[in-house]
Amino acid sequence: MTARGGVPAPQRAFESAMIRSIALAAIAGALVAAGGFYALSSSALRYNVAAQAPAPDAPANAVTENWPICTTMNAMGSEADLSGLDPDFAAGKKALGADDWNGAIAALKLAALRDPRNADIQNYIGYAYRRLRQLGPAMGHYQQALAFNPRHRSAHAHLGELYLVLREPSGAERHLAALEEICLIPCVEIGDLERAIASYKGAVTR
Repeated sequence: MTARGGVPAPQRAFESAMIRSIALAAIAGALVAAGGFYALSSSALRYNVAAQAPAPDAPANAVTENWPICTTMNAMGSEADLSGLDPDFAAGKKALGADDWNGAIAALKLAALRDPRNADIQNYIGYAYRRLRQLGPAMGHYQQALAFNPRHRSAHAHLGELYLVLREPSGAERHLAALEEICLIPCVEIGDLERAIASYKGAVTR
């Protein structure tokens, strides 16, 4: 038995079934693609909302830093300071020098991917978080710097100052003692932390 046009009925039925299968597969593919696009768009929207949300404040019991913050950071971003560095490390330090704390964190974290045990990078990330008043991440990165290099003077000074912000002067005193053991002669980090401790004590006794 043949259908119209001389095409056998079984062949025509087979072709119709194939066309229906192809159409169903195309519809299913479109639905999957649409679902994936929706999920991706929703994820991107959530990321953008999170990125634009205000950073968490410092704890309620934290104090305002009314001492000069780390004189060792003064040369940050100078050409001499950036020469020969990994490009992202250099960009991060330049951002620190420009008080661009978020930009510094982004660049330094990229540098850390290539040099994951670099104590300087961790210390600088901690410094940027501290200037953003995000004290939890700041402490985590300072501690990571000291895990990589227990004699890292700047990380000791920064972490000591952070303890003062948290109203924990005993922590600052511990890091001052550590610096006194590390520095065979007086170093700028000792002076920075001593001034911060003196300023803190003067403020709390008023």
